[in-house]
Amino acid sequence: MEVAVRLSEDAEPTVRTELMEQIPPVVAFLQESRLNFPVVVSQYLVPVIVRYLVDPDKQVRKSSQEVLLALVEQGLISQCDIEGKVCPILLERSAPDCDDECRAEAMSIICRMASMLKKNIVKRLLLPRFCELCSDGKLFQVRKVCATHFGDICHAVGQEATEQFLIPTFFELCSDNMWGMRKACAECFMAVSCNTSPEVRRTQLSPLFIRLISDPCRWVRQAAFQSLGPFISTFANPPQAGLSIREDGTPSIRPTSQEVDSGFASGPPRPTSCSADSSNRPKAAVHTEPDPLPEEASVRTGHRHDSSSSAVTAESQPRSSSPTLAERTGAFPELPGGSGCLSNSDHEAGPGTSEDTFSTFLYWRTPLPDISKEVEVLLSGAGPLEESHSGPEATCDSCVARSEIQKVLQSLQGHLLQDPDIQAQVQVLSAALRATQLDSTHEPEGRQTEGLNEKPVSDPSPVSDNHILLSASSSQNELSVARILQSTDQTEPQNRSSEHLETEQRQGPPALEEHRSKVQDIIPQPLLDQFVSMTDPARAQTVDTDIAKHCAYSLPGVALTLGRQNWHCLKDTYETLASDGQWKVRRTLAFSIHELAVILGDQLTAADLVPIFSGFLKDLDEVRVGVLKHLYDFLKLLHEDKRREHLRQLQEFVVTDSSRNWRFRYELAEQLILILELYSASDVHDYLRHVALKLCADKVSQVRWISFKLVVAMLRKFYSHGVCALGLSFMQELVSRFRHCPKWGGRQAFACICQAVVNEESVPVDQFVEHLLPSLLSLASDPVPNVRVLLAKALRQTLLEKAYFRNAGNHHLEVVEETLLALQSDPDQDVSFFASLEPKMQTAIDTTILEK
Repeated sequence: MEVAVRLSEDAEPTVRTELMEQIPPVVAFLQESRLNFPVVVSQYLVPVIVRYLVDPDKQVRKSSQEVLLALVEQGLISQCDIEGKVCPILLERSAPDCDDECRAEAMSIICRMASMLKKNIVKRLLLPRFCELCSDGKLFQVRKVCATHFGDICHAVGQEATEQFLIPTFFELCSDNMWGMRKACAECFMAVSCNTSPEVRRTQLSPLFIRLISDPCRWVRQAAFQSLGPFISTFANPPQAGLSIREDGTPSIRPTSQEVDSGFASGPPRPTSCSADSSNRPKAAVHTEPDPLPEEASVRTGHRHDSSSSAVTAESQPRSSSPTLAERTGAFPELPGGSGCLSNSDHEAGPGTSEDTFSTFLYWRTPLPDISKEVEVLLSGAGPLEESHSGPEATCDSCVARSEIQKVLQSLQGHLLQDPDIQAQVQVLSAALRATQLDSTHEPEGRQTEGLNEKPVSDPSPVSDNHILLSASSSQNELSVARILQSTDQTEPQNRSSEHLETEQRQGPPALEEHRSKVQDIIPQPLLDQFVSMTDPARAQTVDTDIAKHCAYSLPGVALTLGRQNWHCLKDTYETLASDGQWKVRRTLAFSIHELAVILGDQLTAADLVPIFSGFLKDLDEVRVGVLKHLYDFLKLLHEDKRREHLRQLQEFVVTDSSRNWRFRYELAEQLILILELYSASDVHDYLRHVALKLCADKVSQVRWISFKLVVAMLRKFYSHGVCALGLSFMQELVSRFRHCPKWGGRQAFACICQAVVNEESVPVDQFVEHLLPSLLSLASDPVPNVRVLLAKALRQTLLEKAYFRNAGNHHLEVVEETLLALQSDPDQDVSFFASLEPKMQTAIDTTILEK
């Protein structure tokens, strides 16, 4: 050690660097012999490492930093030495009177070492200096190091110190003038969130993250969107999301109390209606989470609220176009009279019949005024004609409706038609105007035909096929028209300003309904809205071209956080990603579809994931391999009827885009070995047998070897399930296809299959010696030496090791020994060599060859 200390004082930097590289193995040796050398490391080597941290040579300093971190990580330096010798040097190097480079180096070591130290040491010695340097507005380089490792420090000090000291500092860093600082904060946002309470995460970090997502710098937005999914995953609450955590840490799905009450667990939601699933929740749900922020509430409602508006005014104006947050989540009290979310007819029917008249459309929308006359006029072509509607009255009502629509169209044309919301409203109103004109054209014909046929007035009037199709296809437009007319009638025409009208048009029913169907209470709604927007093509232009791939990568984690009951919030996003034009996006989804199936359960998987899974099976090889690697994991989650539907598609995996992609076929054989247990013996024989035989004849030896195991597994399934006829048929096909194959590779494959069958004992011995052994022994006369070599190995290494062939009175043993004697005198040296070896000696030789 004295020699080592003198070397550490050498003037040559290369000597000091080389010495530093030798210290870790020396310390490891001394640690093993610490009983003999208890204080050597602390007395001699730690001072050398600490002195090199302030060495004038940069390479020596870097070497000492790496050695220090490695020894601390392995626990080879005591906490006492770290606190008394290492930390004072680091604090001295990060003091304000040191230069910028020294402070940056010292802070980097502090941040990387913090997670390896005891919490009290970090909080007492390092945390004050860290907060001080984070607030230093002059040193961008030091602040950048602090921001990069902010999550590590939060993890080291724990939740209490993080919320008390680090969160205020983190807010300052996220508002830094340098975009690199804000980008570093966005990258470590998940690590910071993991060390905070749910309340701080929801009320403080969520608005801060939304601010980073809308940052003016593209690089900051890009980093924020990449961290959005991981940040959302920190909101995971197993009981609330319908999850239960097993002892090994893996999640499992269980129905929540709300699902049991609403009957969600009895069946999956209809895939065509996301809002129907949401409406099944109890009307008076109790929320245990803190109230959302005003920002979140404004984003959830999707409207621009006036600063003077409040919840009281919202309740006092039930027909307002801005529903309250309670109405969106379904957690509102019963409202008197016509102010509820059900129509007036529902209230008149009484509480006993409210479920019979329940309407998803009325449930999720603000109550509409009584516009039955206008709607009857619009739908007169497709519905029955009432006696009360005479010809002149209907014509008058139709004119009134057309005039109202024309008024709104004229008012909209005065505004910016570049707004997609206004364009959508104009299209809806134009279609409705054409429909009313068509109604007025067909009305006289309908009445004239009705009079000629002398039909009762209550019978439906005949209309043309085109009119029926138009009425059916424009039903949504008619409802939208009623909504628009309501919003225009609620304000006085004389005082209607262009700004107010533009606000009304932004609240279009289709967009509003789509937004409402995505409301949940697990995570702040603005975060989910931003995550769903990652599939918007405009994001790829303004943020990142790979933003859809990041969304696909994080989607299973977001789905796990939201839980099965909120899958409707992500279903459209998942379908959009599954049809994305970039194969990288679809490949990412294909690799994780089995995990998503575990999260959703068998019912939602069958309804929503199986069609996408079937599409991935027909995709490019780069996408199909993701499905293939976890094919067994996905199929085992399906019901038996759904599972059998994919049997034919499994045969398509043999065909690849390139014959050189042999790893794809290798993976297929491995998955088929696992999949055999999911199907009956007859299904395996009818559908998978051809795939196995084709893989056994593959051009690549690795594929053939794994396929031999697949054949053995099939034979075991046939005989273990008592279907001997299928096993016999399969063995006969093996003999005809491989034993009598004109190519020597096929005959060699037959010898390998027989050896594997005997080794795994997948076939009863009597069946083997009757149907396979004669064909195997006949290979002794094969003209190709490679075939005879494998035959000799199979007989010596496998058959003679089995107890059945050791019996002296067994007549099959005599035939095998005669074949071996013939092979021992084979003109080929390799054949005679392996036929003469004893089994144990041959195994040792093979092992030696493999080791060499």
